[in-house]
Amino acid sequence: MRGDTLKKKLTILCAVAVMICTCLTGCGVNAGKIRFGSAGIGGTYQIFGDTFANLVTSKSKNYNIEVKTTAGSAANLRLLSKDYIQMAVAQMDLINDAYERTGIFENDKKYQGYSAIASLYTEACQIVVPADSSIHSIEDLEGKKVSIGEEESGTEQNAIQILSAYGLNEKLVDEVNLDYTNAAKKLNSGDIDALFCTAGVQTTVINELAKQRKIRLISLDQKGIDRLKKSYKFYTEYSIPENTYTDQTQPVKTVGVKAVLLASDKLSEDTVKQITKILFANEQKIQYALPVDISLDEKTAVEGITIPFHDGAAAYYKQYGITVNTEKGSN
Repeated sequence: MRGDTLKKKLTILCAVAVMICTCLTGCGVNAGKIRFGSAGIGGTYQIFGDTFANLVTSKSKNYNIEVKTTAGSAANLRLLSKDYIQMAVAQMDLINDAYERTGIFENDKKYQGYSAIASLYTEACQIVVPADSSIHSIEDLEGKKVSIGEEESGTEQNAIQILSAYGLNEKLVDEVNLDYTNAAKKLNSGDIDALFCTAGVQTTVINELAKQRKIRLISLDQKGIDRLKKSYKFYTEYSIPENTYTDQTQPVKTVGVKAVLLASDKLSEDTVKQITKILFANEQKIQYALPVDISLDEKTAVEGITIPFHDGAAAYYKQYGITVNTEKGSN
């Protein structure tokens, strides 16, 4: 009898243990924290990250997105590939470079383990100087002290590429790495002569700077734009409309890159499908919060993305008759 009773107790304990494990596994996939890599404070990534996290958390009790401040696109890709964060926004040019080990990642390992969810909007490469500055072209940056963005940020890569297209490098330009907020402060105080900022327009930090002192944005000439588009396939010609910023009376010609929402491959298909659904269902609320025009249309959101999509995002798009690539390359 005692043996039978012991067996029954062991059977019950095993069953309970299996139920607990199943529950914990499910909770880990669906109810655990999802860390979201944004970028520096004051940029569009940070605003999008906060808005999106609040939306997802309020729409579903299963998901709790925690936004983390990072150095930007390149840092986000490294953090994603190592699973320190599970979602992020990054520039398409850097995403492809990290995935294929080209560009600034050429001598590094491949950073994979993440997939695309959607293209959000085009980010403009903006070059800001004081309105009374003698700087009127990229060539005029020679000999000047210029913030090229944080280290490992998309802004830094874009700044280096734009300067290079005009024959400038770190020997000819005094390059400093500052986040947007500190760059704006130092431009306002006269400690730097110009700042680069790659972000969706109207960029909050530039908008606030324009209220504190008069500024000007530098246009790229057509030859420079053509050189950049020829050398780097992710650049598109972009015009910042007049009156985007205070006292900006003329449109500004520059180049832009896509901002893409990414998810770790370790997130389940169901989790990413539900989050993708929340993203598109709340396009208007996200738009109200952002200073940039987003492109949350199922057809345009899959355009221009060169890496595979997450299975969960693919399942969402399939409902709308849209097929996307989900095939992962070898690591």
